Amino acid sequence: MHELREAVMAKVFFICACASVFAILLICFFLFTGGIPAIGTIGPAEFFLGTDWRPVSDPPSFGILPMITGSILITFGAIVLGVPVGIFTAIFLAHMCPKQLYVILKPVVNLLAGIPSVVYGFFGMIVLVPVIREISQRFTGGGTGMSMLTASLLLGIMILPVIIAISESAIRAIPDSYYEGALALGASHTRSIFFVVVPAAKSGILASVILGIGRSVGETMAVVMVAGNQPRMPVHLLRGARSMTANIVMEMGYATGIHRDSLIATAVVLFFFILLINITFTILSKRGEK
Repeated sequence: MHELREAVMAKVFFICACASVFAILLICFFLFTGGIPAIGTIGPAEFFLGTDWRPVSDPPSFGILPMITGSILITFGAIVLGVPVGIFTAIFLAHMCPKQLYVILKPVVNLLAGIPSVVYGFFGMIVLVPVIREISQRFTGGGTGMSMLTASLLLGIMILPVIIAISESAIRAIPDSYYEGALALGASHTRSIFFVVVPAAKSGILASVILGIGRSVGETMAVVMVAGNQPRMPVHLLRGARSMTANIVMEMGYATGIHRDSLIATAVVLFFFILLINITFTILSKRGEK
């Protein structure tokens, strides 16, 4: 009877694994069959390098370079703003935080991961947008506050839980002998952490950064609410931009024909962005296991 249960559960697990693979293949089939022909119809050069997105004009134009650039710049800004805060917070929680404070900070960090994107978006609209608007009007003489800088700030906050959780786990996984050996050689508490423990945990920390990039690239609702969403080449941090995810969600509801297919093609580009990020994460994880 025990062997029968083992065999049945093995089949159940196999079916679940096959269902996951089938779901991925189905998504890929949908994206590629709808998106690749659209790229061929529009023309790869015009689609990837075109700077005009005018799907309802005559003739229409479907250049997604502004959206690609907007996604990259917003994500880069989020990483620049969020990664240092996340890593330093992880170091503090792992080696410097008093136990009485840790039991408060750790649940707060975990709570950040559970807040819906739309709530972050409302926070950005009510708190961040007025602040950035004031800065923009003071230094540039205009601006609504919905800009790449606002989106980067908001995404920098949103990726903190991922970076903190994974970085803290990676730092705690380093044997205590590393830290104790550095102390024995005369290093201070801070130098032992920053020059011995943190470098030893670099694979896990880099993995957290990669996952943070993935969260930033794939975020939609919060970016739509604060980025300004102008389909044009980004020219200034205090001016609006549109990401690839925002472009899809804003226009898919009414798009038809080649317009709809071009949005699916945009999803194909986004899919390859995420795939590249996941491959990088896998490579870093394998390096950390060696």
